[in-house]
Amino acid sequence: MSLQLILEDTDGTQLETSCSRFAVVWQGREVWIQPVGDQLLIGVDVEEGDTEYANLLLRPQATNLVSLQLEMEAIDADDAGDHVHGPDCNH
Repeated sequence: MSLQLILEDTDGTQLETSCSRFAVVWQGREVWIQPVGDQLLIGVDVEEGDTEYANLLLRPQATNLVSLQLEMEAIDADDAGDHVHGPDCNH
């Protein structure tokens, strides 16, 4: 599934593009956004020393309504250093 993006500069110039997922760097952390089915998954990239990660799932409910669900999951210590993010990992 592809996301259609509109990026806007401070002067109002817009650039349209598409991608399978994108990140925003906020407070030094990568916040990744990607579609998962009819939901939008928002997750923070895991850093060394983190013991869990959080994902937000945004689901359409009806016209002008959405639900937001927070999922906290423990990081498997054996896999934390070896994990490579890809399109199928849902992180």
